[in-house]
Amino acid sequence: MVRMFTVLVCACTLVAMGCGGSGSGEGGSQTSGAGSEIIIDGSSTVAPVSVAVSEEFSIAHRGVRVPVGTSGTGGGFKKFVQGETDINDASRPIKESEIELCKENGIEFLELTVAIDGLTVVVNSENDFCKDLTVEELKKIWEPESKITKWNEVRSDFPEEIIKLFAPDTDSGTFAYFTEVVCGEEGASRSDYQQSADDNFLVTGVSGDKYALGYFGYAYYIENEGALGAVAIADNGGEPVSPNPETIEDGTYTPLSRPLFLYVNKAKLKDATMVEFLQFYLSDEGKDLVKESGYVPLSDKQYEEQRAKLEAAVAEVSGE
Repeated sequence: MVRMFTVLVCACTLVAMGCGGSGSGEGGSQTSGAGSEIIIDGSSTVAPVSVAVSEEFSIAHRGVRVPVGTSGTGGGFKKFVQGETDINDASRPIKESEIELCKENGIEFLELTVAIDGLTVVVNSENDFCKDLTVEELKKIWEPESKITKWNEVRSDFPEEIIKLFAPDTDSGTFAYFTEVVCGEEGASRSDYQQSADDNFLVTGVSGDKYALGYFGYAYYIENEGALGAVAIADNGGEPVSPNPETIEDGTYTPLSRPLFLYVNKAKLKDATMVEFLQFYLSDEGKDLVKESGYVPLSDKQYEEQRAKLEAAVAEVSGE
């Protein structure tokens, strides 16, 4: 069943808006930062984690609104560099052009790594022939000007059926990452495919066509495992490796394992509620929410490094 993360985003906002009362309820909920708002946009891949964290944070911080948008990594950065958002969820590192725009607009940012994803190549659950692909075969399918239209043009023993392709739109960090590691250049891709910023649209597309092929973040595959099959990937002549928490964490699921990021407007770190939110994101409870969202948490050492980065940035903006 397709998980409606967009619905969760709205629900998260409504919960935060509707819980403006003071006092504490069962479980020790308390009023903190009442009336404040933390605006998040960006990657639909990172969104499930940010939604889960914001929902839990809102329970203990009545009256704090944390709306989470999904404009895609690139679309989110367009807002972030203008100071329109406080945090940008990103499934790729910030580009030099985006850094320059931040400088032009006087925006300093903090980069935090918050999880690890295994970008997943998926087929319909009824597909009984495509269990694995090589990176070269993926490139052959997805590269610009690709002439591949049928499965048997990928491998001769595949059926002579048209491949229906689904993938993120060009503002997506997932699109940027996939095209760089598979096609050899960021943005290098055929354009004749069904594209969307909504991963649930991609899930629906692949699950609705026996001969479809697509790619998106691991969490969306896990949430819809019954309707989809994950394709094992063989890199550099190696054996095919399927995405799972172990192969994603240890890097053997290559080249499609990748870090997920938050980019934070440093000026917002003067707000104690923002600092508490980020501390919660990097806490043990936040780590559990990463797992529940379908991604792989960082190692204990990596979490310590990210907390130290946050602490140093807070000290910097406060003049300590």
